[in-house]
Amino acid sequence: MPSSGPDFDRERQVAVAAAEEAGGLLRRRFGTARCVRTKGGAGDVQVDLDLAAEEVVLSRIRRHFPHDRILSEEAGLLDAAGERTWLVDPLDGSNNVVIGLPTYAVGIGLCLGGAPVMGVVHEPVTGETWHAVRGYGAHGPSGALPGPGLTLPRPGPLVAWTQGYAVQRGDAAAVALRGVLELRCRRVLQLWAPLLGWSLLARGTIDAFVGYRAEGVDLPTGALLAAEAGVELRTLSGEAFRPGFSGADTGRSFVAARGETLAYLLGEVGAVAPDVS
Repeated sequence: MPSSGPDFDRERQVAVAAAEEAGGLLRRRFGTARCVRTKGGAGDVQVDLDLAAEEVVLSRIRRHFPHDRILSEEAGLLDAAGERTWLVDPLDGSNNVVIGLPTYAVGIGLCLGGAPVMGVVHEPVTGETWHAVRGYGAHGPSGALPGPGLTLPRPGPLVAWTQGYAVQRGDAAAVALRGVLELRCRRVLQLWAPLLGWSLLARGTIDAFVGYRAEGVDLPTGALLAAEAGVELRTLSGEAFRPGFSGADTGRSFVAARGETLAYLLGEVGAVAPDVS
């Protein structure tokens, strides 16, 4: 049964339990992943652990909230009536796992009327879980998440980068954006697991996150976690960015940071990609 108040506490508890159970499965079976199929033309893979972790998460959500819609990375849209939609990425970082790189996460979010209201990110390798509810802040094992600092670090910000799987090799805007970030930032991380980028940003471990035509399933979950930690989200042209899971991926390009770092990055990316929203 859904929560009766605005804090979505029941949903958060179910999501945390589901993410941690799926994470335990992934951790135990790490090193045994088998590629089931490739997805799209960019070499993205689906592994058997994607499906196993997905079943763990979906079974919990269906048991507790049988009337809600679910959009899952592997199963697609499991439709139902109402405006509540769960977003499930059971294994964010499949490409890492299949080559034996222990950089991956489990993400579960809830959207109401298309806007994220609750998000959970679990990192199986460390066993840590971070969660946020709209208007109630972002929290982790040590309490409230601080977000990045307000001042521009020297000799430049540490930035995570993500791009969607539909972005073609040699895409002019992607090349320009990556190029200016490499030149003007201290480091640019491409984790192949965007949810980890969002959790690093919410914790203040990195200074910013830049995305170009990002994937829709994990974007609202991670963006809510960062926003509730005080991070501002903007389009590449500097307007307010509203993370959603539907619509064209051309509407899912963003800069996420705070204070001087946000202003600095908007100046840099806006100069090379003025027509990218």
